[in-house]
Amino acid sequence: MGAQLKLKPSSVTIQAAVGIGTKSDGGFGLKVDLIATIGGLAQADAEKVVAAGHTVCPYSNAVKGNVDVTIAVKIT
Repeated sequence: MGAQLKLKPSSVTIQAAVGIGTKSDGGFGLKVDLIATIGGLAQADAEKVVAAGHTVCPYSNAVKGNVDVTIAVKIT
């Protein structure tokens, strides 16, 4: 991902918290909160790398539309 954008983070750490939340149409569903900590890039560039990764990630694609996912990007 970073290579296609010509961005090379010095480090990448992903923390995930998985839980159960309510669905807008009633009932319950899974929710995932992700925190991506990216080293060596400016905030805007780190967000580009994470967004690009989220679009091609097989796990992201598997849960798209079925699981509520929030992503926060921090830089170090």
